[in-house]
Amino acid sequence: MSQATSTITLITGGSRGLGRNAALHVARGGGDVILTYRSHRGDAESAVAEIEKLGRKAVALQLDTGDSASFAAFAESLKKALAETWQRERFDHLVNNAGIGMHASIAETTEQVFDELVNIHFKGVFFLTQKLLPLINDGGRIINISSGLARFALPGYAAYGALKGAVEVLTRYMAKELGPRGIAVNVVAPGAIETDFGGGRVRDNADLNAFVAGITALGRAGKPDDIGGVIASLLQPANGWINAQRIEASGGMFL
Repeated sequence: MSQATSTITLITGGSRGLGRNAALHVARGGGDVILTYRSHRGDAESAVAEIEKLGRKAVALQLDTGDSASFAAFAESLKKALAETWQRERFDHLVNNAGIGMHASIAETTEQVFDELVNIHFKGVFFLTQKLLPLINDGGRIINISSGLARFALPGYAAYGALKGAVEVLTRYMAKELGPRGIAVNVVAPGAIETDFGGGRVRDNADLNAFVAGITALGRAGKPDDIGGVIASLLQPANGWINAQRIEASGGMFL
């Protein structure tokens, strides 16, 4: 990976929420971005425009991270974008961010919903990373997004939290297997953040927002900037020796 050229970071689900915020932080730090979107093309194009205003290059590609059969075609689209926009064959950093929210008790969780969560939050992370490994530069970084819900338990998040726990174990295995290539792999685990994720419950439900603030050491719910900056920071050269770690960015929830 040449230090003379800008880094290229691929962020799944980078058109909205935490993914978009992370993309902007990466761009402000001097990096270029490839972001994916599932269906909100307008949001993706808006994010690209914001990044370009910062003087960086950006491309938006469509991807359903819950459809592993589409990953081979996505890899080809990615190769084309790298060649056309950067005249390069590889990118540097992968941020597995795309996800959906779901709130249901164990008794109420349907198998259909469970399978959708598995496909997006675990199977998708595993097989998308597998498919993209030949395109990631040696010495690059991978960041997987988990959740505070993998550490503490709140009723209604059993399936989601358990799958994020699986991602955290997978991250350690990735770090071990990719170590010979100099690729560091870490987990960022956000706490409750005020975005449209999960229907915007933390942002829009005053009672829930107050509950979160009450059990958080810093006394408030998180903002997107609280997470985007952490992700971008872990991609900086100065943090290259951080590897196989779980970094929770929750303001100190449930201490």
